Amino acid sequence: MALAKVLSYGIIGIDAYPVEVEVDISNGLPAVNLVGLADTAIKESRVRVKAAIKNSGFKWPDTRITISLAPSHIKKEGSGFDLAIALGVLAASNQCNGEYLRNYCFLGELSLDGSLRPTRGILPISMALARYEPSQLILPVHNAKEASLVSDLTVWPVKTLCHTVDLLHNAGNYAPFKIDAEQLFKQHNRYTLDFSDVKGQYAAKRSLEVAVAGGHNLLMVGPPGSGKTMLAKRIPTIMPDVTLEEALEITKIHSVAGALPVKDGIMATHPFRLPHHTISYAALVGGGTIPQPGEISLAHQGVLFLDELPEFRRDCLEILRQPLEDGCVHIARAERSFVFPACFMLVCSMNPCPCGYYSDPRKACTCNATKIQTYMSKISGPLLDRIDIHIAVPAVQYHDLNDPGPAEPSDTIKRRVEAVRALQRERLRSDGIFYNAAMSSKQVKKYCILDDEARNLLKMAMAELGLSARGYTKILKVSRTIADLTGSDTIQADHIAEAIQYRNLNTMG
Repeated sequence: MALAKVLSYGIIGIDAYPVEVEVDISNGLPAVNLVGLADTAIKESRVRVKAAIKNSGFKWPDTRITISLAPSHIKKEGSGFDLAIALGVLAASNQCNGEYLRNYCFLGELSLDGSLRPTRGILPISMALARYEPSQLILPVHNAKEASLVSDLTVWPVKTLCHTVDLLHNAGNYAPFKIDAEQLFKQHNRYTLDFSDVKGQYAAKRSLEVAVAGGHNLLMVGPPGSGKTMLAKRIPTIMPDVTLEEALEITKIHSVAGALPVKDGIMATHPFRLPHHTISYAALVGGGTIPQPGEISLAHQGVLFLDELPEFRRDCLEILRQPLEDGCVHIARAERSFVFPACFMLVCSMNPCPCGYYSDPRKACTCNATKIQTYMSKISGPLLDRIDIHIAVPAVQYHDLNDPGPAEPSDTIKRRVEAVRALQRERLRSDGIFYNAAMSSKQVKKYCILDDEARNLLKMAMAELGLSARGYTKILKVSRTIADLTGSDTIQADHIAEAIQYRNLNTMG
């Protein structure tokens, strides 16, 4: 009877921490005791591991087995400890050389036949493991691409438990898995959608270009079928390409949440998240006993699209206010607090009334004034105030749909956006920000210089529209972006006029 120790890793928040799996086999009645604050998935691993060991041709010890997951004060979850537990049992029962286990870290969920299933959270584990010894990882073959994104790590993909044991005893017969992260990134850094598919909606496409160029949040109001969702889904295609560093950050979050396409191994494009309006508070923000990223973190460096905005629960909408300001979300638990990145572009859409046809010249609206007011009041003023651009998306006309000519492609729009973003980065470099929407009041005062005509127009708009101080600042930020698109150093009256047009929701009718 013996004691075996195997290294594995767990996930807490979006970070990884080492877990030492200790397996002790002693005399006594056959039983398996698992300690170390394990969740249900880990507690059930004793059943999976037993079946996998037997079906792989090994012997399950008919004695008392104690399995400890250290450190014992951290609650652990997931099925990624199966492989480490199985190897610990084999080493403790002298069916595997325990000395070889010290050179590797092990991850993977076992099937009952001994084959390995992919597990989540591989990239943050790989990043953490690469900083320490041993920097060698044995894991399911499906996760090999993701783990190999970390160049300082030696990755050994395996298919089954038998394959793993053979690798440990005959390492010279195998070669580690390697991949060029840059090549993998370029391979997946493309989109299937394009703005050339969108007919008409020239004003809407112009406003989307302004929004992306300055990093502004956007609200689209229009009747059903006007193309709001179609436009929103193509926003990532005109955003500046993600860098490899940003791609790894996006991949890390999606890996922890189990939302990473296993066959790709990397998220090389801006994410686009479209949660349903029935989503819960925890699913949107993140949460759980051991908090995991929610939709707003999965949209990090991309777009969070809330279709039918008034149908979302009020508490779900209000929680967006803090991430929109800070670019991250804080989740507090009794043991500790978690911070998830949430720097995203918020894009929303809604109908002008419950039936959707208020002010539509072709269909009569069946809603009375009370219904419309109730519908609009579902969105709070403070949240609406944080959305920089409000635009009307009318129904598409027949002559636009039937136009045989090609619409402007995404690449052409993207080049203009990238030029403006480069201009903003250069201007704001000393302030540590990258686009106009992130400017503080001090920076707005410094960089948003108005000529006399523009100043007078903005003064009139403040009086007529009753804009808040935040609304005033938003107009200046948007007009700065419009001026950048036209190559003007000074904000002029026509820039202010366009920004005001994007700001007044009451003019949607």
